[in-house]
Amino acid sequence: MVHETGFIAALKALASSPAARGLDDDAAVIEIGGETLVLTHDTLVEGIHVREGEDPADIAWKLVAVNLSDLAAKGAEPVGVLVSHMLGADDDRFVAGLREVLDEYGTPLLGGDTVRADGRRVWGCTAIGRATHTPVPDRRNARIGEAIYVTGTLGRAMLGMSERGSGDVNDLAYRRPRPLLTEGRKLAPHVGAMMDVSDGLLLDSWRMARASGVGFALGRKAIPVADPARFDDCIRWGDDYQLLFTAPASIELPVPAARIGIVERSDPVLSLDGRNLHPEDGLGYQH
Repeated sequence: MVHETGFIAALKALASSPAARGLDDDAAVIEIGGETLVLTHDTLVEGIHVREGEDPADIAWKLVAVNLSDLAAKGAEPVGVLVSHMLGADDDRFVAGLREVLDEYGTPLLGGDTVRADGRRVWGCTAIGRATHTPVPDRRNARIGEAIYVTGTLGRAMLGMSERGSGDVNDLAYRRPRPLLTEGRKLAPHVGAMMDVSDGLLLDSWRMARASGVGFALGRKAIPVADPARFDDCIRWGDDYQLLFTAPASIELPVPAARIGIVERSDPVLSLDGRNLHPEDGLGYQH
């Protein structure tokens, strides 16, 4: 079986358009008719990305929200989404949740597809956004000397897995993540690199450092987590959908964020309290 990283490496040979950003970013960026559009696509699989027996309304919300989170990381405003849905039980609940999330973020449904099949249910979404600032933030643009920041608190969705249906902040972080669209637009003019944290802070930091050709030095005590007793899990589990970005340490940020490290030497490497880390160390979620 081909590993996710190896498969994406094979696809890079096909993604020759500059709009694809070398498949190193959260989204494609296309300039058309004086507009700069941002496009992204994500898939959810039952039992992998959402729990078996999950309320389809929550699945619909999460499906759209995680795609809008990619737009947030590019400082884009939503233009619309296309949704693919695998028909099955409680399709009316999926429609209800879809209506809720589209209304919440003022995002039109533009189209999509429906299928019916056996096995685990699968859903897909393509989100289209309009850039609010150019150049559009790129995970490949972290610069030596910049500070590394993250918004919010990491690990809430992980804790929410065991608080199913409680309605508290952790439960909602898992079932109904909130894309930081306003924060992304405010940050876009100021950042070097930016992406959302979907697969864990450590793995996504390593990806940003590698894509930028720099080193990320993180400090454990500076990283905000929901449960300090499970610190290592909080920074690896993922599903946070917070914004990870670099910016000059001297500027006043337009949104609250924790300064968690600094961009260092040009070798692509990640360290935590001076210890070098590698993907083989289990930095986060990988397929």
